[in-house]
Amino acid sequence: MKRHVMWFDVAIYLMVAALVFGLRPRTLQYWIGLALFLFGLAFWITARLQLGRSFAITAQAKQLVTHGLYSKISHPIYFFAGIALVGILIGGQNWLALVIGLVFYSMQLGRVKRENQVLEQAFGDDYRRYRAQTWF
Repeated sequence: MKRHVMWFDVAIYLMVAALVFGLRPRTLQYWIGLALFLFGLAFWITARLQLGRSFAITAQAKQLVTHGLYSKISHPIYFFAGIALVGILIGGQNWLALVIGLVFYSMQLGRVKRENQVLEQAFGDDYRRYRAQTWF
């Protein structure tokens, strides 16, 4: 997969975050949102790097990655992207946007379920043991 496609979603988040954090007043919500965004972004990028060549846009079973963040969280990219999104939404200081964003992001759970099915079908008991040891 081409590297620019692999990082497209991160680039979109960065552009939106720059817009949101560049335009909002520096309130407590701003600083909490910025901290959550930076925390989520750092671990999201770490998870993406740890996934390496196993990254795919659609659910595929290339290899079972169980090291790094993947040793504790089975879907750290989704988890930490969600934290980054919450940070942007809180920093944007619009509670309606936060609710809408969380509802929209909850649709990612369908992707997680599909990936679980694909990985379980490909790796069987190894994947079931891995899932039993990890969160999310």
